[in-house]
Amino acid sequence: MSKPLLPALALVFVLPGLALMVQGRDLSRLFAAVAAPSDLLQGCGDVPEAVALAEELRDRALRIERYMAAIETRKAELATAEATLRQRLEELRSQKGSIRARQDGKSEAVRSDIDRLIAVYDQMKPAEAAAVLTNLPADFAAEILMRVQPETGARIIAAVEPRQAALLTAQMGARSVRNP
Repeated sequence: MSKPLLPALALVFVLPGLALMVQGRDLSRLFAAVAAPSDLLQGCGDVPEAVALAEELRDRALRIERYMAAIETRKAELATAEATLRQRLEELRSQKGSIRARQDGKSEAVRSDIDRLIAVYDQMKPAEAAAVLTNLPADFAAEILMRVQPETGARIIAAVEPRQAALLTAQMGARSVRNP
C-alpha cells in the first residue's frame, strides 16, 4: 500500500466516529452486538469453532456493554463531584473574602488604636512619658518610641535613666534589624 493511501483510509474510518462524538451521540451503540448469537450461527451450528467464536463474541459484547454502562455511571458521578467541588470552591472563596474583610477591619482598628496611643505620648511632657515608658515592657516601649515624632522621642529618651535608655535604644535597633 502506498503511504498517502494510509492517512486517507484513516480519515475515512475516523471522521464518522469524530462526527458522532461532536454531535454528542452515544458511541456505545456502535460497539454493541448487532446480531444475536443465534443469527451468527445460522447454518453453522454444527461447526464447534463457529459456536465457540459466537459465544466468545457474545461474551465480549456483554462485557463491552457493562463497561460502557460503568463508564456512563462514572461520568455521572464525576459530574456530580465536579459540581459539588465548584460549589464548595465558591463557598470557600466567599468565606475567604469575608475573613479578609474582618481582618482588614481589625487591623484598621488596631492601627487606629496605636495611632491614638502615639498621639497621647506625643502630647505628654517628656518626663511623664519617660516615667510611663520605663514601666512598660521594653519591646512595647521601643515600639512606641519608634512611632512618636522624632523630636518627642529624643526628649523622652533624654528623660529616661541612662541604663533604661540604653535598653530601649537597643530594642529599637533590634526592631529595625528584624523589620528592614
